[in-house]
Amino acid sequence: MAQFRTIAFQEVLKRKPVKVEAPSNEVTVYFGTKVFDLVKMEKYLSKEAYRAVRKAIGEGGHIDRKMADQVAAGMRDWAIDNGATHYTHWFHPLTDGTAEKHDGFIEFGDFGGPVESFSGDLLVQQEPDASSFPSGGIRNTFEARGYTAWDVSSPAFLVGTTLCIPTVFVSYTGEALDYKAPLLKALSELNKAAVDVCHYFDKNVSKVFATLGWEQEYFLVDEAFYNARPDLILTGRTLVGHQSSKDQQLDDHYFSSIPERVKSFMEDFEIEAYKLGIPVKTRHNEVAPNQFECAPIFEEVNLANDHNQLIMDVMKRVARRHGFQVLFHEKPFGGINGSGKHNNWSLATDTGVNLLSPGKNPKSNLQFLTFLVNVVKMVHDNQDLLRASILTAGNSHRLGANEAPPAILSIFLGSTLSKVLEDLATNVPKKKMSPEKKTELKLGIGKIPEILLDNTDRNRTSPFAFTGNRFEFRAVGSAANCAAPMIALNSALAVQLKEFKKEVDALIAKGLKKDEAIFQMLRKTINESRNILFEGDNYSDDWKKEAEKRGLTNITSVPESLATYFSEQSKKVLIGGGIFTERELKGRVEVEYEKFTKKIQIEARVLGDLVINHVVPTAVQYQNKLIENVKGLKEIFSEKEFKEQAGDRLELIREISDHVSMIKGMVYEMVEARKVANKLEDEVEKAYAYDREVRPYLDKIRYHVDKLERVVDDELWPLPKYREMLFTR
Repeated sequence: MAQFRTIAFQEVLKRKPVKVEAPSNEVTVYFGTKVFDLVKMEKYLSKEAYRAVRKAIGEGGHIDRKMADQVAAGMRDWAIDNGATHYTHWFHPLTDGTAEKHDGFIEFGDFGGPVESFSGDLLVQQEPDASSFPSGGIRNTFEARGYTAWDVSSPAFLVGTTLCIPTVFVSYTGEALDYKAPLLKALSELNKAAVDVCHYFDKNVSKVFATLGWEQEYFLVDEAFYNARPDLILTGRTLVGHQSSKDQQLDDHYFSSIPERVKSFMEDFEIEAYKLGIPVKTRHNEVAPNQFECAPIFEEVNLANDHNQLIMDVMKRVARRHGFQVLFHEKPFGGINGSGKHNNWSLATDTGVNLLSPGKNPKSNLQFLTFLVNVVKMVHDNQDLLRASILTAGNSHRLGANEAPPAILSIFLGSTLSKVLEDLATNVPKKKMSPEKKTELKLGIGKIPEILLDNTDRNRTSPFAFTGNRFEFRAVGSAANCAAPMIALNSALAVQLKEFKKEVDALIAKGLKKDEAIFQMLRKTINESRNILFEGDNYSDDWKKEAEKRGLTNITSVPESLATYFSEQSKKVLIGGGIFTERELKGRVEVEYEKFTKKIQIEARVLGDLVINHVVPTAVQYQNKLIENVKGLKEIFSEKEFKEQAGDRLELIREISDHVSMIKGMVYEMVEARKVANKLEDEVEKAYAYDREVRPYLDKIRYHVDKLERVVDDELWPLPKYREMLFTR
């Protein structure tokens, strides 16, 4: 083995599980101990301040500066009592990660001595440097000012000795520079639109909130192997590597017993998650070797999104204590399943009703069908927008690869529920219903809970599947910020619900009874959107042909998908719906083009360096050993015997030579293609150039490298192999 690979392997063999002890066997004893939640607020705040915060959380309002001073003082006292020395405004810039700038509580008092201070002004708003965060041209480098503003709805928390305060991040001129600000707008718009529709059925509903339960898939790699793979360090995925003879073919890793070292890691990060109020509930082995998953209990979307961003950071930090590195890249290993982040999404009211769950009577089921049908119509009309929200450089490796949903958006409802919609669409008369027909229809929808009880199957190939009381948006990538698809989904549904209500109200104004107007609109809506419903295998070629006949789009190119953000429908939702200004949307999409280009650029540079500095010299070294061996054979054997003995070696020498020549030639061509692309000033043109002219070389070069890995002496190969990284515990 090459030196670093040998050292890495020896380190791995020495690893032992790290002993982990929870503060208590009962999670409830320490759950949320690092969160400044309502219980702690009641203890540390005055009654007046506590009521103000509760009102702001419940109604989405603001807290005045006088009250903010009281909240800040209580928050500071709690944080210091729990070991904090610093505070930070914690936000989600467009980098897909999180950001923080720590400041100490220390200030000089009136008499010149140090005091620990934290004012309402510092709580409510900060001014971090905004110049180096991506903005798509909204901010220039020399215009550094940006503002973070406190998000009251997401509680502050402690990480180590730092008080972290969730915030939005906006430019000096007010444009959103993060994920949270537009997400909060989308949720607010959805709340207003959904409450209006709910009032057809229940006037007591005053708030509707979207819920999210993410399923986080990830890979674990021993830190020693990780450090010996420059491609993993710099890109998050292996750019070269031949498949192991055994990987996931037997499905024996899926749901099998969790390896001891891995279980210790899981227990450790779960303890940290519980302290931070993150309700992780599920853990298991995934399909691919060394692939795992965790999932929490559902929470309100904004909080769930904060928790997902936080837990990814927690997992990375905890993994190092156990000698692991966590890989969130959607496709870290070729030839085996990549990782997603299924977004389980639903709607709930402040009266305790899940709007996507069948009820106990015809009235509640009519409400269920109303929201269900509007979700179907929303996906039908906004398939391009939803795809654009999740199709990234990393996720493009998964979609349509028979391991994740395809790039064609469709909805799975299950055959039973699909029949209910079909009956509803075909049996409701266009005109007024007779009392008998009305009774018959209401009796029919009253049976929905019964018929769904044992008939809600799952379709793992569907990008958007109904699973009994929620929809599962399965196409989201594991490294993504959940806010991106949640902004698209919730804002699109808000627009759809507004249009639905407008048309229902128009029918009522013409003299139809409310229920009849709703039934008529449901029939119309189902007929307009039924093409998006599909019950079969989304991986099949037959579905691709059928989807094309139905007019469904199948966009696999990231730059092409991003362009759909500017379609009339997408602008109607995002700009017309009040989520972005035109300038904000343009800047945000330009950031996505830049991210795509830079990720492919980095991968191309890393691959070029890796093969020229590691792979080619190793192949040539082994080739020279073979040449020396052939020379020796020629000295020993007769010409006839030599041909018999050395034939296979000569063939191998030629094979290595051919692969090395192809690699060197294609690396040169890839570099030249990069140079041409880099001269393009327009970010869109540059992204297309990298997609079409540079990216294909990654697979072409890899093909020859992986062929060399199979023939070069294992003792010489410099990089840890798949069979080592994926199966050594």
